[in-house]
Amino acid sequence: MDRVTEFANKTQFIYSQNADTPRSALCINFSLNDPIPYPGVYSLMARLFMQGTKTRNARVLSEELDKYAIEFSAELKPDYLKFKIVCLNEDFDKALEILDDIIKNTTFDDFEKERMKMAGEIQAELDSPRNLVVDNYYKNLYDGHFYGYTNTVILENLPNVTKQQVIDGYKTFCTDSRKVISFVGDIEYERVYAALKNYFEDFNSSVNNLPALAHPELKENKTVQILKPDVNQAHIIKGWIVPTFGSEDYPALALLNVILGASGLSSRLFLELREKKGLAYVVRSSYETARLAANFSIYIATEPKNIETALQGFEEEINKIKNIQVSDVELENAKNNLIGKWAFVTETNSQQANYASHFAVNGVGYDYLENAKKLIKNVTPKDIIECANKYLDDKFVITILKP
Repeated sequence: MDRVTEFANKTQFIYSQNADTPRSALCINFSLNDPIPYPGVYSLMARLFMQGTKTRNARVLSEELDKYAIEFSAELKPDYLKFKIVCLNEDFDKALEILDDIIKNTTFDDFEKERMKMAGEIQAELDSPRNLVVDNYYKNLYDGHFYGYTNTVILENLPNVTKQQVIDGYKTFCTDSRKVISFVGDIEYERVYAALKNYFEDFNSSVNNLPALAHPELKENKTVQILKPDVNQAHIIKGWIVPTFGSEDYPALALLNVILGASGLSSRLFLELREKKGLAYVVRSSYETARLAANFSIYIATEPKNIETALQGFEEEINKIKNIQVSDVELENAKNNLIGKWAFVTETNSQQANYASHFAVNGVGYDYLENAKKLIKNVTPKDIIECANKYLDDKFVITILKP
């Protein structure tokens, strides 16, 4: 049972009841309407929500969450800030009380300590060759856009971030954002609605229309090489900026991804570059979406001597899908694979609440995934070949990490 209502402050509330589930999930999303100049401000802000409120210090907050087995997270996404709780049904009111305290009363007092901790964790993450090549890929693909605020960019700018900027950023989220709350669990609608109304109807009014922010644009192709002396593999990513969810080409792009490299052992890249040519330790494609744009990429980990051969293999597989129509059988298998994956990633209450609030705050409707399934079924081989020719063009980024 799905119900979509609105509080007096225009915050959208999405309710779904799953009977006989002992744990409920709730997400509150605040849209990012005002990208700010300093990378790292919002990322640091999201981390500070667990460091204490006016009534609970970090230790008390952690102990209380543990005592009631409440899972809490505050996470910055490319287009919004997400708070999520998962709790036993009988502890729902307690979880809401803690969530309300965190959102409204966080002090940001551990700013300097958390900034240093964040810098150390980013440096540790970037020791991973794969993380480093992915970071550089996004930084160059989305150069000049806030989608390109990767870990290396944040680390460089982190010393310039001030506590006041974090506080100002928090106020911006509270005042100038679309706000969406989604609940999935086995608690009656009336009880959930009343509890949320009590805690969150005093939020600043939700903004109905999302602002027309600048879309990332790639004007020319780039090839970036990263030298890392202590690695024995080469990591290569080649990618393009493409349309995202809500686009008429979204279904075809999603299926193109499955056919090329996202279906594991049966994907073309795996069969051709790993099984037949023995080039890859790992090879796959990816289609990652955000509100303003998406990127379509191919990734391979291989021996350094195979770099040029692997890039040639990318080109061969792209040319095949551009010039030779996929068979009805291959396309049908891709549709079943994709719809099966979507079913798998929306099994739990937590996953369902997450997807509903994700699509709702981004303006395409909480039930977008269900509607997309219908569109997926209508994609033809002609749509795939047209999509490949339209978007896998000569405006791309290649990042190569090697010894």
